[in-house]
Amino acid sequence: MRRITRIATAGIASAALALSVTACGSDKKSDTAGDAKGGKAAIAYDIGGRGDQSFNDAAYAGLAKAEKEFGIKGTEAEPSEGEGDPDKVQRLTSLARAGNNPVIGVGFAYAPAIAEVAPKFPDTTFGLIDDTSKTGKNIANLVFNEEQGSYLAGVAAAKVTKSNTVGFIGGVETPLIKKFEAGFVQGVKDTNKNVNVKVQYLTQPPDFGGFSKPDLGKAAAQGQIDAGADVVYAAAGLAGSGSIEAAAKAKKWAIGVDSDQYKQSGLAAYKEYILTSVTKDVSGAVFNLIKSVQDGKPQSGEVRYGLDANGVGLSTSNPAFTEMTEVIAAVDKAKADIAAGTIKVKTAP
Repeated sequence: MRRITRIATAGIASAALALSVTACGSDKKSDTAGDAKGGKAAIAYDIGGRGDQSFNDAAYAGLAKAEKEFGIKGTEAEPSEGEGDPDKVQRLTSLARAGNNPVIGVGFAYAPAIAEVAPKFPDTTFGLIDDTSKTGKNIANLVFNEEQGSYLAGVAAAKVTKSNTVGFIGGVETPLIKKFEAGFVQGVKDTNKNVNVKVQYLTQPPDFGGFSKPDLGKAAAQGQIDAGADVVYAAAGLAGSGSIEAAAKAKKWAIGVDSDQYKQSGLAAYKEYILTSVTKDVSGAVFNLIKSVQDGKPQSGEVRYGLDANGVGLSTSNPAFTEMTEVIAAVDKAKADIAAGTIKVKTAP
């Protein structure tokens, strides 16, 4: 049975941390996890945690699939609001000591913690999603060409807008989220240079609340809609659900991110207005990493997922979108041109 653990945060004694892990049934044999086959694997969630209808939920789907196929025991560790690197170090250390292999940090915020913890557990594979800045023999950097999927979203937005104004909302202004912005804006402008793109970020580092607060996404989207936008694309994690709500209530188009948000149960009330979503195969990346450990050939180094292997893409779940034959044709052409190298998508605005 899967366990969701809220592992001790800053200010809690390390003895209490050890006790909490032991209470979950951990094995304190050594600092090496060994083979995961018939054993355990863990994911430590990013800001917003499971239930964000987006990034974290995609990671969970990969863990759930691995549990079903390999019979492993999956553990999920939730973040705490306002936590720092020491909290993440404690969390990853506890998961590794409990015998989980691999241990996967969902999001670039785990980079410093994984760099600190991984050398202490050389027989455990650590997965780091969305970051290549920290590397090691037992670290797999699971990264995506987000700008490529976002380019396709820009093509679609430019094709469907009637006001010639569309919006982009980024959760936090980081290099990763600016990849989404860069691809989207380029896709819009390459399709119709007369379309205005309004860009807004919800928070600035070190405030990462822009990934976890739907009210901020809702307010930002409403502001863009009031300014004339009739398509809004948000790359903002849980905060993006607020953007989708605002667009739907205004009967404007929303573009989702990371997961196929048209299919997310928590957004079912708004799905009619979710035109499409820029998908990242986070679930596949998590599953593939667990499988590699199961097979005795753990991944390490950069493992990149791009448009060519459907690592990123554009969902077609909304029937209204698939019926837009001219839009679909433009998206398909752009996808082919990116794959052929005819279109080079920027990774920074």
